[in-house]
Amino acid sequence: MTTMMKRAGWRTEAALFDGYEAVMRATGLERSSDAGAAILGRVGPRIRPHQIARRNMELVFPDASTRDIDGLLAAMWDNLGRVAGELPHLPRLDLTGQGEHVRIEGLDILRAIQREGRPILLFGGHFANWEVLVGTVATQIPGCCLVYRHVNNPHIDARLRGRRAAMGGSTFAPKGDAGARIILKSMQEARPVAMMVDQKMNDGIEAPFFGMPAMCASGGARMALRYDAAMIPMSIARTQGPNFIVRIHEPLDPPVATDRNAAVTEAMTAMNRFIEEQILATPAQWFWVHRRFAKDLYRKSAV
Repeated sequence: MTTMMKRAGWRTEAALFDGYEAVMRATGLERSSDAGAAILGRVGPRIRPHQIARRNMELVFPDASTRDIDGLLAAMWDNLGRVAGELPHLPRLDLTGQGEHVRIEGLDILRAIQREGRPILLFGGHFANWEVLVGTVATQIPGCCLVYRHVNNPHIDARLRGRRAAMGGSTFAPKGDAGARIILKSMQEARPVAMMVDQKMNDGIEAPFFGMPAMCASGGARMALRYDAAMIPMSIARTQGPNFIVRIHEPLDPPVATDRNAAVTEAMTAMNRFIEEQILATPAQWFWVHRRFAKDLYRKSAV
């Protein structure tokens, strides 16, 4: 009975998801983006993730005033609302870099490394509308292995994977042991792998993040080092409304440590440093609403 109720709940959620997307698509991209910003601008401050985001901001910006944090929180909800409003329109966005909404910089860096035939690990974080970043990577690198955290509802998860497949992604590696095997196979075949590295992974390794210890997903870095893959940062920034700049950056320098575990930690520290730079550049556009640091830092603030 419990399984039947769960399945019924999944179907109901999927129907609501489809209805929401249909309404937003009919509204148009710019209006959907604005509507999402307006809705979450009002709802966001009333829900629990608001306090998580506030605590994260206090940890990262210890000298910021309450007024500064309040302003940053408001801008964060504006961005996240726009993400929600824009998602239904992703299949219609021109992600080639030739359209009006997405500009791409640094493709020459990527193409040069592809010509070398080396394995590639593209990594980034949840900034601006990160699904635009994922879609751009999938469009520019057909067959890229996209590492993702699956959605609990299998119907919605299938819809999202289908959307990414339509944009060019052909291999999807869920986080965890099953995903690790897929990443391994991609690296062995010298096919690019793309993943986000800015969220907490309890079974990963500890590396500094804004001067504080943070658990990080180390699987990608570990395999990149094993196969001498180029570790290439990627970023996205919102300019105004549903308009973005996607950037491919120069590869990270290889670790100097000779011990494998030390080299992985060094690589993760370098990746975290890149994420830190992106947060400082566009603080309102990061996904602040998850617990990135140790649990005790949130218990002290009751979030």
